[in-house]
Amino acid sequence: MTNQQVSDQLNRPLRDIRISVIDRCNFRCQYCMPAELFGPDFAFLPRTELLSYEEIHRLASLFIKLGVEKIRLTGGEPLLRKDLPVLVEMLSRIEGLKDIALTTNGVLLPKYAEQLREAGLKRVNISLDSLNDELFGTINGRNVGVGPVLKGIEAAKKAGLGIKINMVVKKGLNDSEIIPMATFCKENDLELRYIEFMDVGSTNGWKMDDVITKKEIFEQLKGHFEFEPVEAAYYGEVAKRYRYKGTKTDVGFITSVSESFCSTCTRARLSANGQIFTCLFNGNGHDIKGLLRNGASNEELEKKIVDIWNHREDRYSDLRTEETRKARKKIEMSYIGG
Repeated sequence: MTNQQVSDQLNRPLRDIRISVIDRCNFRCQYCMPAELFGPDFAFLPRTELLSYEEIHRLASLFIKLGVEKIRLTGGEPLLRKDLPVLVEMLSRIEGLKDIALTTNGVLLPKYAEQLREAGLKRVNISLDSLNDELFGTINGRNVGVGPVLKGIEAAKKAGLGIKINMVVKKGLNDSEIIPMATFCKENDLELRYIEFMDVGSTNGWKMDDVITKKEIFEQLKGHFEFEPVEAAYYGEVAKRYRYKGTKTDVGFITSVSESFCSTCTRARLSANGQIFTCLFNGNGHDIKGLLRNGASNEELEKKIVDIWNHREDRYSDLRTEETRKARKKIEMSYIGG
């Protein structure tokens, strides 16, 4: 299949692929791995069910041939996957890939940041939902304070990696941290992303009552900072970005609840066990590992990917109602990443 044929078939470009390399984390975060469900006896995927690095590389090469320019490695916590820098180096050598990033809780970055940068990693998104030790320990379910994450941020800086800080804001839990986080990130020249709390997953009982919207967050911020809007850097950019006036530091908002971006979504997700998901809110994946391990040719795999992308009907954020939220099966965040 030629690039032009692919371009003709894809009615909306596929530009970004999130690849989950593992289904577990070293935290028991209440957002994605609540301790009451993911206890010490929880059965995670056996190693044989995980895509191998060679399989990930092969699929990534096909995605890039189909127009993908950006790869982000996720989990779970991707740095729990053994020798992750090896995979980063394999992927970074694929011709046509423009950007490779990693989403992490940051705890293992002091050990791996330099190796990852040398392997070709360009950026890290580090999850940090509070600067308060007690509150952060409650959120991560391990009573781990912010110290290890701050050390991870410093390690990423020292290694020369680009850094974005992700803060999921839940009403009544950590919305008191909105201003402290903004102040911290501004003072340390870190890009901050406020993420609206999303009702992803079926085991956590999330409700719209827990959502604090971008508009509400921005109103708080305007009482303390001056901003100027920033134009989108590319088609399908998810974050709505602003800049602290007089600086080069951005702050952004992921508004999948209050201001959906389904119509311009250019992102797909590949789970750790080889399923393609075209929407974070849809738990019905498309098996690609079976084809891969049953001897499918590259052309057959490309055709399958194009078919999945062109026949997606996922507009969950656009169609959000109490009924669809209750009825629709959704995928767990620990399984597919953000």
